[in-house]
Amino acid sequence: MINTDICIIGAGPVGLFAVFEAGLLKMRCHLIDALPQIGGQLSEIYPHKPIYDIPGYPTVKAQELIDNQLKQIEPFHPTFTLGERVETLNKLEDGSFELISNEGTVIRSKVIVIAAGLGSFEPRKPAVQGLEDFEGKGVSYMVKNPESFRDQRVVLAGGGDSALDWTIFLADIAKEVTLIHRSDSFRGAPDSAQKVFNLANEGRIRLLLQSNLSSVHGNGRISKIGVTDKSKVESFIEADSLIPLFGLSPKLGPIADWGLNIDKSAIEVDTFDYSTNVDGIFAIGDINTYPGKLKLILCGYHEAALMAQSAFKYVFPDQKLSFKYTTVNGINEF
Repeated sequence: MINTDICIIGAGPVGLFAVFEAGLLKMRCHLIDALPQIGGQLSEIYPHKPIYDIPGYPTVKAQELIDNQLKQIEPFHPTFTLGERVETLNKLEDGSFELISNEGTVIRSKVIVIAAGLGSFEPRKPAVQGLEDFEGKGVSYMVKNPESFRDQRVVLAGGGDSALDWTIFLADIAKEVTLIHRSDSFRGAPDSAQKVFNLANEGRIRLLLQSNLSSVHGNGRISKIGVTDKSKVESFIEADSLIPLFGLSPKLGPIADWGLNIDKSAIEVDTFDYSTNVDGIFAIGDINTYPGKLKLILCGYHEAALMAQSAFKYVFPDQKLSFKYTTVNGINEF
């Protein structure tokens, strides 16, 4: 079981900045995110996209911002649970909380901060015969542990950054890699696309363009994948694993059942400190709503700073909060 002062649901930029603001007040944080890596949609959906409205950065790429924020919170040693979604939240008799993930991880925390962006990201599943029958039996919608594909025959499908990046990475690990894409060009970064074409030309991967997944077959586990070409002719590929990477769609998920006031899939908050209607639970970033709300990263940063001031009284009820500037006190590791 994990014990912490603040459990932050969501490891995107706003969740990471909440760690910084909490750290200045000596509060320890644990973050949990349904995605398998830190960074939220910035790392998962548009890591190479430039952002222009972060103060102090005329332009910064999304992944660069996340990397810098991770560097910024190093002195406060946050811990992470990745690739798991919070399913259950219980309020305990002493006023603290117990969270349980879909994989059974238990987290005890004095304060909950929901920084889940647009919600929990769920994979978009293509309409393919037999696909859902093999989930957990060879079908994966995310790569949580690349080593689990070592020496396997892996088939990936998709044309975005995730499909390209994992094709490149798994080419050095898997026994055989096949990438299936419906077009003859990719939506992902041009540099990554060129690397994939180069791997195909070198014979290190099989690249099937203008092709679509059509069926999944096996006996208990995947054994072969059906693929149709532009003439609608189906052929089959022997495979141990299939990774369809067709993007993610945000859903509020179990959060909707936690007794919070919800308006149009967003959590209503008090703008004094971005607290919810449940004592000890705060919501910051794109997940919340209030009059005048702007879904901007920099607004989430502001919300995180005010949240931390109020969270202090739950973590240290017997202490008086004394506000101090970092220019005076600096950053004190703990």
